[in-house]
Amino acid sequence: MAERRYFFCGIGGSGMLPLARFLHAGGAAVEGSDRAFDQGRAPEVEKRLNEAGITTYKQDGSGIRSEDQILVTSSAVEAIIPDVEAARAMGLRHMIRAELLAETCNAATVSCGIAGTSGKSTTTAMLAHILTKAGCAPSVVNGAPMLNNLDTEGRASAWQRGEGPFICEVDESDGSIARYDPSVGVVLNVSEDHKPMAELKELFGGFAERSGKVVLGIDSEPVRVIAKALPPGKAVTVSLEGEADIFARNVARTAGGLEADIVAGEETSALRMPLIGAFNVGNALAAIAAARELGVSVAEACEALSDFRGSARRLQQIGEAKGVTVIDDFAHNPDKIAASIRALTHHFGQLDIYYQPHGYGPLKSFRSLYEEAFASALRSEDRLTVSRPAFFGGTVTKTDDAERMVEAIAAAGRDAHYTEERSGFTPRGGAGSALVVMGARDDSLTVFAHELLARVEQG
Repeated sequence: MAERRYFFCGIGGSGMLPLARFLHAGGAAVEGSDRAFDQGRAPEVEKRLNEAGITTYKQDGSGIRSEDQILVTSSAVEAIIPDVEAARAMGLRHMIRAELLAETCNAATVSCGIAGTSGKSTTTAMLAHILTKAGCAPSVVNGAPMLNNLDTEGRASAWQRGEGPFICEVDESDGSIARYDPSVGVVLNVSEDHKPMAELKELFGGFAERSGKVVLGIDSEPVRVIAKALPPGKAVTVSLEGEADIFARNVARTAGGLEADIVAGEETSALRMPLIGAFNVGNALAAIAAARELGVSVAEACEALSDFRGSARRLQQIGEAKGVTVIDDFAHNPDKIAASIRALTHHFGQLDIYYQPHGYGPLKSFRSLYEEAFASALRSEDRLTVSRPAFFGGTVTKTDDAERMVEAIAAAGRDAHYTEERSGFTPRGGAGSALVVMGARDDSLTVFAHELLARVEQG
């Protein structure tokens, strides 16, 4: 692929950026544009791309200059974007980011694709960390910066390039999971998000069938159905709740994080991780099982995770001041939201949550599920503030579903409020409490989390 010339439209996105950097590091010619750069929302990202030798352009079509360029976009990019119009006018090949990632994965001699409605980025980071510490030198393209994987300036990176297995996060939201044929597949869980359950079962089931071997998280009912349909010897099952090929016992939350005994046949290994959220033991089980398929023992994998720090914006602790901990979290679909809130309630006496929905469309389609997730997970002492959904332009129809969701959550007896702007969020504070910034598709949420920490420090 070294002779190819790629133009990434939306190059600063969480999925686009690591793939662009990975391909560029492998010798491909890479350029790009991003609306966030034009709007002045991500100057540091653009600066780092330029310093790495990747030229960026205004998203006005000016970067589309040669017939040998390949335009790469996310599946969400609209046809009216000037770069897309210019590429179409020149007859350029247009690849969806997921198509290019799948092609890269499938071309690897040994590959592992990690899929599931929740936990993909963290599990990918776990497997990358295990393989790196085992000396396997993996190549990795993840959807979030991995806090153990630092670049030359000490920043967490979502990619790395090595000579070993190729590891990547596999997305189902746009159906692109159907493009992957990994040596080892992982299906963590399946729940309704982006697509109807019937379609999700078909997509994940097909992925499991095409994988050479597949690790299945059978605590998820749809995944159990997938497991039963596979031939003997195809699947490696993992479970937090019961017997499986690899399962956890004695899961405990401690001051230092999480502990569990990992059972694989006659072998039991101790797992200790400095993370919160029991679901992370489930993620670890999948990573450990995948690592075993790639040649790393269960005991070695457990030991490697003892210093695993997690992924950016996955229950990430930004800092603590005056007894208040600030958390930055990517949770955005109902299952993830409920799981994150329940994990946090085990550690903090009071939660003050700011949630920005990641889009008008998803909220409108699954509003009742969001209402149920918040109402069931929040305690009487917790407070939720919801803002208008993320929006950076385009033709989406704006609705009042955020306000209606807040009304329903409040009617269920929870302390819930709506604000148009972030300035309307007034943290309460209090020793032993947590301020939680929650949402996806908007890198400025992390900036907001740091601003909240500074506000607490200043009193």
